Amino acid sequence: MGTVVLAYSGGLDTSVAIRWIQEHYDLDVITLTIDVGNARDLPAIAARAEQIGALKALVVDGRADFVRYFVWPALQSGAIYE
Repeated sequence: MGTVVLAYSGGLDTSVAIRWIQEHYDLDVITLTIDVGNARDLPAIAARAEQIGALKALVVDGRADFVRYFVWPALQSGAIYE
């Protein structure tokens, strides 16, 4: 059995995808959730992934990179968020 990393939001679609990948491709699933600063319960999201059957549920702090490579350049170019 191989392993795949699934970008995991904790929503219905990616939650269903964990089991679907396991059943249709016979692969172990590791989920990856990246914290970009939204106020969500990331430990609960990781726990949900493991309850569904993920081999491992990783949460990575991507806030600094998100600001450096996406938010700041957008602001410098005059982007407006409404």
